[in-house]
Amino acid sequence: MRLKKSLLAVGIMSAAIASSSAFAKELGGDLTPIGAEKAGNADGSIPAWTGGLTTPPAGYTAGGDYVDPFADEKPLFVISKANVGEYADKLSEGQKAMLNNYDTYTIPVYTSHRTAAYTDDVVEYAKANAANAQLIKDGNALSNVQGVVPFPIPDSALEIIWNHILRARGGSFERNSVQVTPTAGGTYQPVKFYEEFSERHDLRDFAENKDDNVMFYFKQVVTAPARLAGNVLLVHETIDQVAEPRRAWIYNSGQRRVRRAPQVAYDGPGTAADGLRTSDGFDMYNGAPDRYNWELLGKKEMYIPRNSFKLDDKSLTYGDIVKPGHLNSDYARYELARVWVVEGTLKEGERHIYSKRTFYINEDTWGIAVADHYDGRGDLWRHAEAHSKPFYDRSITLTTIESVHDLLSGRYIANGMVNEEPSRYNFDKTFASKDFTSAALRRSARR
Repeated sequence: MRLKKSLLAVGIMSAAIASSSAFAKELGGDLTPIGAEKAGNADGSIPAWTGGLTTPPAGYTAGGDYVDPFADEKPLFVISKANVGEYADKLSEGQKAMLNNYDTYTIPVYTSHRTAAYTDDVVEYAKANAANAQLIKDGNALSNVQGVVPFPIPDSALEIIWNHILRARGGSFERNSVQVTPTAGGTYQPVKFYEEFSERHDLRDFAENKDDNVMFYFKQVVTAPARLAGNVLLVHETIDQVAEPRRAWIYNSGQRRVRRAPQVAYDGPGTAADGLRTSDGFDMYNGAPDRYNWELLGKKEMYIPRNSFKLDDKSLTYGDIVKPGHLNSDYARYELARVWVVEGTLKEGERHIYSKRTFYINEDTWGIAVADHYDGRGDLWRHAEAHSKPFYDRSITLTTIESVHDLLSGRYIANGMVNEEPSRYNFDKTFASKDFTSAALRRSARR
């Protein structure tokens, strides 16, 4: 039976939800167009969803920097090592570990604003998928899926994982960003990227039956430092990665060679990540879900990073944000939100450096907001967060800075920083399939 509204106000929620086809009509009714509960919680600390933020605030100029609509707000309270026990029920184990590990780490909690909005095509995709999308091949592939948000009314953990993997990302874009891997003492060298992304159906030469096992294309060019500049990664992200593994190529500027890159998957090393992030840890989680048994633990209220305009502020330098052990908490923003809780446990006989992963997925976007990763002994090892914000002129929500903190070494990786970059996301950029061929790698290296 369907989740009762009253149950959504507190604690872990029931995972028993009726099939998508039976309740497709609820999208836009009791549910938002992509499946979140419209209603707020009992005490109003989570407001009702009323359409999201679609009107740019005063001072915003089209094509310019995004103005923070909540710049004048102050934290309602700040969670620290001293008072973590008072808020433990709304924190992940990783968040609690971070608070206990660092006197300088805090979680400033602000008024909750449900700013996520959705374009007309995303709404139509969700409606069609609610009635037709299916898991196949033990949940490792999909059928009858259009565009994004395959399971707006999910009834299993795997359906929620697929919602994250196939969530709305704006169709296509290009961007410049920076990644850092500070030492425990806080020193770092920025690694700069130029990235291009396109969902398959957003290609200028999209063809219905061409590359129909591909969900999106991604190309990443390292532009600095000099020792890495010119290296290029190209990925064709397949839907059924068990039958057809992710297609990945790397161009090495030193060798001037293009080669296939099967290691860009699962726990293979992340690009210039200094061992701090796995390949499947980029974007919080990506790739084939076949190595884990997934369990839906339900729904709960939790403090998650959201509406993170401050971290993108152009007046800040990377030095303002990057601190020993963690990002500068003064520029972070957390809000109370409802999240789906999904746990993946490594299957017997499978290999991965993480034996268990717990994901907390924002109901308004289907993006993983918080993740805790456990080592082979079952001990908490790494804690990851995705600081996101709405791009209100585009009705899309995307991650700004994504971080993974190693709780043992005291180091972390943060990517997606843009404060000192000349340009950010450009959603007007469109691509053709030729832009994502292996032959295009050499051209990209000369960018």
